[in-house]
Amino acid sequence: MANDPQTVPLDNTFLETITYLGREFQRYAVDNGAYFAPIDEDEIERLQMMHYLFSIVFENSLIFPPITRPRRILECGFGTGDWAIEVAQQHPSCEVVGIDICPHIWPDEAQTPPNLNLQVDDLNGRFTFPSNHFDLVHSQMMAGGIHSNRWRDYLRDIHRVLRPGGWVQTVEIYFNAQSDNGTLTQNHALRRWSRRYLDSMQPYKDPRAPLQMQSWMQSAGFDSVETQMIPLPTCGWSNDPRQHQIGLANRENVRRFLSSLGHYPMTEFRGMTSQEFQVLVAQARSEADNPEFRDNDPLLATGVFSNVCLYRAQASLRRIIFWRIGLLQIQRSLERD
Repeated sequence: MANDPQTVPLDNTFLETITYLGREFQRYAVDNGAYFAPIDEDEIERLQMMHYLFSIVFENSLIFPPITRPRRILECGFGTGDWAIEVAQQHPSCEVVGIDICPHIWPDEAQTPPNLNLQVDDLNGRFTFPSNHFDLVHSQMMAGGIHSNRWRDYLRDIHRVLRPGGWVQTVEIYFNAQSDNGTLTQNHALRRWSRRYLDSMQPYKDPRAPLQMQSWMQSAGFDSVETQMIPLPTCGWSNDPRQHQIGLANRENVRRFLSSLGHYPMTEFRGMTSQEFQVLVAQARSEADNPEFRDNDPLLATGVFSNVCLYRAQASLRRIIFWRIGLLQIQRSLERD
């Protein structure tokens, strides 16, 4: 990983793609167990939908902690670059660095502000950025990318590169379908999808990482971690105006991730045929759209959870909104470790 926030030459290793059961994937990512979601246009659109969804959930707040004049910001897993671009535009004097494994879904160069530097790298490797370097680290939707045995070192790396008093905010989804009224049983397709997804991602990944983030953060040196949960409906079933709006925004995201996220791991690792998988997805989509189940999903209501964690590198402060979305914030200790 580059040790200064400058764009590095693109390694051809990351450019090769493969087609698997009709979807396009990055060869390096699947061969090295780094990432199992597709990188095609359909997935790019879904990631952009998810960014829009988060903007509603967080009321257009890109940076959760009280940072007014950041000098350097690091985004881990920038994806389509929506968050990084908006942050760079809002803070033109701040140097924003983005790291992601997949160059295929990057934004066009014309969309990239001059203070935003995007780099290709695998975040499963140790950080080589200088210590005490960033004011904020933003880590979003990395549970599908970080190896299960890497998480603790990943968070320690984040702690090390934050300056004393800096912050880290993380946003994660726990893909385990839940029902607001208890009508969603283990036999329903959404629950079966959740079990198969969680099972198929192990031992490569830890899809339950969002549930352990608080203790891992504390072990990494962050203090005073607290958690709040916010349900995210899978469709517009809620009578609450805000939850109804979130559900409407989340509906298409849910329909697409049921296919894209489970496509490779469920068929390649757990032996489902393509036809079996498509039938399960169709049934799960139908249930996610059914207001009687009152599902909550990745940002909850399909039976998924979203963890948003904000951690500050000083002693206290943190909230989490669960997806029932979770938002967690912690400040790194102001004293040197």
